[in-house]
Amino acid sequence: MSHKEQNQTQHNPSDEPEKAAEEQKQHEEQQSEDQATEQASADQPDAPVEDKLNALQQENEELRDKYLRLAAEFNNYKRRMVKEKMDMMNNAAQDTMSALLPVLDDFDRASKAAEQNDKGDLFAEGIGLVYKKLYNILKQKGLEPMDSEGQPFDPELHEALTEVPAPSDDMKGKVVDVIERGYTLNGKIIRHAKVVVGK
Repeated sequence: MSHKEQNQTQHNPSDEPEKAAEEQKQHEEQQSEDQATEQASADQPDAPVEDKLNALQQENEELRDKYLRLAAEFNNYKRRMVKEKMDMMNNAAQDTMSALLPVLDDFDRASKAAEQNDKGDLFAEGIGLVYKKLYNILKQKGLEPMDSEGQPFDPELHEALTEVPAPSDDMKGKVVDVIERGYTLNGKIIRHAKVVVGK
């Protein structure tokens, strides 16, 4: 063996602690990397599960909100249908009632004429009985006359045919005379009162 080879195979005792420290450092770094990899692999499955949970919770809230809205709309629809059906039943005879109103007007005129000619008793005994019977039947079906005379003029209820000077200050803007009585059927106006208004 040559002198050169002998020198290469000989170990320097001072190099061993440094080599051991370096190996220890490499070993610790490897352990740290392994721990980081394990932590990352352990954490990674949790992230998609949490995302899925959040997505499901959001979808659940949206479906719940949609259900509540649909339920509220359906309840409103049912109430509206019931109300429309009741209105239809209550006002089914509106056309018939409206057709009979001129008959009541004729009775009213006949009554006034009889009173003016001092024949009120005759009207009450004869035609008056027929009038009361007809009026009571219609009233049972929901027909009600408007009480307009002396009331403040209301365009929702009254149709003003003309204006006349008010007989007193407190009658200004009020109904002085009723030319044709207004009627309601189950609370719904089927004919506006034709009136004279004080000015």
